[in-house]
Amino acid sequence: MSDKTDLLDKLRLDRNATRRRATSRLAWPIVGGLVLTGLGVGAYFLLRPADAVPVGFAVARAPQGGKTASLLDASGYVVARRQATVAAKITARVTEILIEEGQHVAGGQIMARLDDSNIHAALVQAEAQRRQAEANLSAARVALADEAPIFKRQQDLNIKGWVASADLDEERAKFDAAQESVKVSEQALAVATASLAIAERNQEDTVVRAPYDGVITVKAAQPGEVVSPLSAGGGFTRTGIGTLVDMDSLEVEVDVGENFIDRVRPGQDAQVRLNAYPDQPIAAYVIAIIPTADRSKATVKVRVGFRQKDARILPEMGARVAFLAPAAADRAQGAVVAAGLLVPAGAVIGSGDTAAVFVVKGERVERRAVQLGAKSGADQIVLGGLAPGETVATGNLAKLVEGTKVTRSDNN
Repeated sequence: MSDKTDLLDKLRLDRNATRRRATSRLAWPIVGGLVLTGLGVGAYFLLRPADAVPVGFAVARAPQGGKTASLLDASGYVVARRQATVAAKITARVTEILIEEGQHVAGGQIMARLDDSNIHAALVQAEAQRRQAEANLSAARVALADEAPIFKRQQDLNIKGWVASADLDEERAKFDAAQESVKVSEQALAVATASLAIAERNQEDTVVRAPYDGVITVKAAQPGEVVSPLSAGGGFTRTGIGTLVDMDSLEVEVDVGENFIDRVRPGQDAQVRLNAYPDQPIAAYVIAIIPTADRSKATVKVRVGFRQKDARILPEMGARVAFLAPAAADRAQGAVVAAGLLVPAGAVIGSGDTAAVFVVKGERVERRAVQLGAKSGADQIVLGGLAPGETVATGNLAKLVEGTKVTRSDNN
């Protein structure tokens, strides 16, 4: 009986298993369809044409009006090559100050007088000593003049045998002593003369004079104060009378980065804009490049002189110097120069060696590395990487990459 039962169980159909197999066969096509649909949607969003980015268009142009472009801008300060704190050579009390700030003085003009009471007394003493030395010399010369004929007569008498040799020797000793007395008196007069010169020099040192033409910028001492060239300025002791500046020696000192010093050369034209007068450029030129670098700042100091003097230029004023490109005449002679093109400052991304612009080519942009010069107002000087007339993108630069489709912005 059990064998028949087993046989019937084997012949019986499992309807649940059939349903599971049918469901499995239907699930795979559905999953595949969903996957294909997802891939299609993704491909559509990835491969569909991107919307054009609206940007501004600007044309790279040469500077107008025949002006040369600025190769480099640098900041610095106005300094005076001749500036001195005028001081006395001696330690003394100030009795009179004859200067004020802003006063123009000429070379040799008296700036101050010092107390000379002790020095004047020494001068009077030196003059008296010199007069005494002159009198002693005069007396010695008279004594020699009196002794000379006596000695001569004694010699003649000795030759004739009328005067003993001992008497002649005694007279010769007197004559020699008279000669030495003259020499000693002459030396004493020389010493007295030198002492008088020192006293006169000390007297002159009580008068402080301007060493050259200039303008007083600082009045450092007042009557009653003690000035001393050896003092550290403590208490009421001053080291100087005032500061004198030669306004004709004013120039600008700027620090130029090592990476850009090749754009500067001696004699090169430049423009200086004082921070106080930013809209009034002053013609200038490069005096010299100091042949040493500052390792802490990686800069090289450059001296820039003014073509013309200007009363507005004052020491320690802040200034910005634009080093200009060489003139066309230099290019005609075969000099290698950077022409320079102007583009809006907003068309440039990055700086230094990473600077670039997006050049518009048809409907798309091309990223182009460029070499930057200085800024000129709202424009940027581009020294290399662009050709005149090429169009660059401005505005939404953060949305641009190589090959991005662009359209001209309505605001441009």
